[in-house]
Amino acid sequence: VQLVESGGGLAQAGASLELSCAASGFAIEPFDMYWYRQAPGTRRELVASISAGGKTNYGDSVKGRFTISRDNAKNTVPLQMNNLKPDDTATYYCNAKRTTFPKEYDYWGEGTQITVSS
Repeated sequence: VQLVESGGGLAQAGASLELSCAASGFAIEPFDMYWYRQAPGTRRELVASISAGGKTNYGDSVKGRFTISRDNAKNTVPLQMNNLKPDDTATYYCNAKRTTFPKEYDYWGEGTQITVSS
């Protein structure tokens, strides 16, 4: 079971980047999928989520700029990030969660770094 984030790197403020989370060893279809981020010295915060049914939710700081989607056929979860700001600088993590009583599944990727310069 593995989640691998890709697409990170350096960007100028105002630019766009797309992250991708690729799952292997399991099918994402029944999972709720999340993107979190963590900057040095701060707590991990929710960036965006998409439920197994396709309902999306966004952190207040990224609403209107980031878009999460899912491709169950490709087993990936893209995160389109537009109008990047220096405050978006962080390590971004992909997370998959599913609860089928009594089991809980909670998988995390290693993260990908985004650095946005002003």
